[in-house]
Parts: sequence; C-alpha cells; structure tokens
Amino acid sequence: MGYSPRLKEEYKGRVIKALTEEFGYKNVMQVPKLQKIVISRGVGAAVADKKLIDYSVDEISRIAGQKAIATMSKKDVASFKLRKGMPIGVKVTLRGERMYEFLDRLVTSSLPRVRDFNGIKANGFDGRGNYNLGITEQIIFPEIDIDKVNKIQGMDITFVTTAETDKEAKALLTELGLPFKKN
Repeated sequence: MGYSPRLKEEYKGRVIKALTEEFGYKNVMQVPKLQKIVISRGVGAAVADKKLIDYSVDEISRIAGQKAIATMSKKDVASFKLRKGMPIGVKVTLRGERMYEFLDRLVTSSLPRVRDFNGIKANGFDGRGNYNLGITEQIIFPEIDIDKVNKIQGMDITFVTTAETDKEAKALLTELGLPFKKN
C-alpha cells in the first residue's frame, strides 16, 4: 500500500458518512466528490512582455506541484494589440492525489497567511455545484519566495465537484476544510 493524502482518507472515512446523514443518500456513489481543481491566471501584460508568461508558468507550477501551461488567445483584438495564438494566461488542472495535496496545503498553510482573514465568501458557486475562489496575492503560498517575486499577482482557483446543487457542494467543501464566512 502506497502513500495516500490525508484529505483523501478523511473524505473516504468521515466526509462520506457526514454527507450521507445530512442529505440522506441511498448509495455511496450519490455522495458528491471533488473531481478537479483548476488554478488559472490571466496575464494581460504579456502582450508587451513575453517573460511575464514564463514567470507565471514557473510560479503556478511551484504552487500546484505540477507543470502549468500557457493559454493562448482565441481571436485578434486590435484595441488590446492582441493576435490570435499569443500567450495571455496560465493554467494547471489538478486531479487525484495532487488535488487533495493542494487543497490540504491551501486550507492549512496558505489561507491562514492572508491578512485580516475571516473566511472565504460563500457566493462563488455557479449553480451547478462548482466553486470559484479568487486570490489577490500569490505570496500567501509558502512555495513562493517573496524576494524573487517581480510583481504581485492574483489567481483564480476553481473547485469542480460532482454535486448537483450549490448546497451540496458547499457542504462537501466545508467538510473538506474550506473556511466559509459565517453569515
């Protein structure tokens, strides 16, 4: 038996039981689960400076623990001096063990480092059981060396779940440790 992330074991043990009691699922396969986490960043200034994409790919790769890729523009926009196929963003998709490892690091070490932190907003759900979280500074992650940062940038983190409703998704993410604000 190899290594298994702490949150994955917690999901199998405690979270499935808690969600089944709360929502009355008849089958274990009905219990919502986390499918993937997508970390993305738009780098609009990369139109003028191509090195910004390389910095962003390096930073997001360090944060995620997996190689990030540059996203390309899909069409020309003359007012932004943007051509089709130019790199304008960075993204990485985490699944499986890396996804649980990232979520564990986010909840236990990164979010507590946010200044004046009192929980994340609960209005980031999309109606289909997915949650979007915006982070304004990449320096909250311990993997980032603050001395080597050339520009403070944010990122978007999307949690994709198999939940049918936002209520189920919020219950799942709360059980996995995301600290939502109390209304």
